[in-house]
Amino acid sequence: MIGCGHWGTKHVRVFNSLSSGSVKQIIDTDKARLVGACQQFPGVLGERDYRVALEDSDIDAVVIATPTWTHFPLAKEALRAGKHVLCEKPLALKAAEAEELHVLARSAGRILMVGHIFLFNSSIVELKSLCQSGEIGKVRYLAATRTNLGPIRSDVNAAYDLASHDISIFNWLLESEPEVVSATGQSFLQPGIEDVVFLSLRYPGGALAGIRASWLDPKKVRQITVVGSDRMVMWDDLKTASPLVIYEKGALADPHHNGNGDFQRDSIRERDIVLPMGELEEPLRTQNRHFLEAIAGAAPRSTGQFAAGVVRTLEAAAKSLTQGGAPVPVDAPPAASGSSRTRAAAARTP
Repeated sequence: MIGCGHWGTKHVRVFNSLSSGSVKQIIDTDKARLVGACQQFPGVLGERDYRVALEDSDIDAVVIATPTWTHFPLAKEALRAGKHVLCEKPLALKAAEAEELHVLARSAGRILMVGHIFLFNSSIVELKSLCQSGEIGKVRYLAATRTNLGPIRSDVNAAYDLASHDISIFNWLLESEPEVVSATGQSFLQPGIEDVVFLSLRYPGGALAGIRASWLDPKKVRQITVVGSDRMVMWDDLKTASPLVIYEKGALADPHHNGNGDFQRDSIRERDIVLPMGELEEPLRTQNRHFLEAIAGAAPRSTGQFAAGVVRTLEAAAKSLTQGGAPVPVDAPPAASGSSRTRAAAARTP
């Protein structure tokens, strides 16, 4: 475990609860944090130099939960050392770096998986099934709100920290990457680091998406709305009992509209509300077990290839931020990784 901060200690707890793997060593450059983690997990070795783990032949895989700018060099060294890698999101600051890691993992025959944890949330998995089965009809638009008062980061802005979750969810639900991104934001607390961002994304086929992400908000909100031509779905991650709600609602264009601005009630359909019951397993546990299963031969869900698509979108958003919200095309993936924008389908649910 490289990095034993907030997420690092969660990973240690989860992996040590799984029967198919355990944590041998915790790495952190902060001595006090390392000592605290070793006290929390007796029997796990502590080390301040990550190279010790890379040189240990008994260690099969490393988990990286360090500042974003360190992800690329650490993952690269780990793959070159023959280790499987689970890296927290985003995989890198630049899509080219993420693609390089994906290619390196493939050539080395090693698993590279990225901690896009909501791909392992049972309600999001159900939401994907609804989108891909056609049960909600054609997806018209998606909207996400991800806010709270803190925690405030200094290495990346709110888009890389928070909106990356929703970009990964949208890309996975639609099995595609956006074509165009527009982003506006403001740096209130730290110069050059936006703590509030608003993103607008346009996907192939006409689906639109909007994301509001902020560290500077009075209330913690984790919500997504998906509007289809036949049904509408809302997800609220803070509602543990029934986070997913399906609305039998829809609206159709009225061919007999008189053009006088009259409200056409007969074009609106409102019926039942359905609350699916999902599994209650902790998404981190599902994700980490999936990582061990991928090492054993299963197809990984959140690959380096998928993660590169998220970073491509973040790069376009960053460029749009510098241009006052001007629409910026999302770069097409390298030809070697697939010529279609539907590369996100590489992360389909097995």
